[in-house]
Amino acid sequence: QVQLVESGGGLVQAGGSLKLSCAASGRTSSTYAVGWFRQAPGKERDFVAAISRGGLATYYSDSVRGRFTISRDNANNIVYLQMNSLQPEDTAVYYCACKGGLSSRYSQEYDYWGQGTQVTVSS
Repeated sequence: QVQLVESGGGLVQAGGSLKLSCAASGRTSSTYAVGWFRQAPGKERDFVAAISRGGLATYYSDSVRGRFTISRDNANNIVYLQMNSLQPEDTAVYYCACKGGLSSRYSQEYDYWGQGTQVTVSS
């Protein structure tokens, strides 16, 4: 079992930045690939970014590539999502999730999920 807790969400103006954290406890988090997903009201949960177990491989959705950066600190069991140049369309609840094996952009492949953190970007 792995428990995930997201933090770092909040209200920011367009063009601003936020850094989300996903803290893991339970089984060693370095054995899991981690993904970030987001869900806006009335919309499906969308892939944002993913990182491999060792942190060498990262993947991004087209909508955030070049603005967001995913990274991980396996010594402290934390995965980060640095979000720059935020826009109102980035407003959503952001979730981190983890899975064994390779990272994926498909939410149904992830085994454990956090409770989410709200990100609101004002125009």
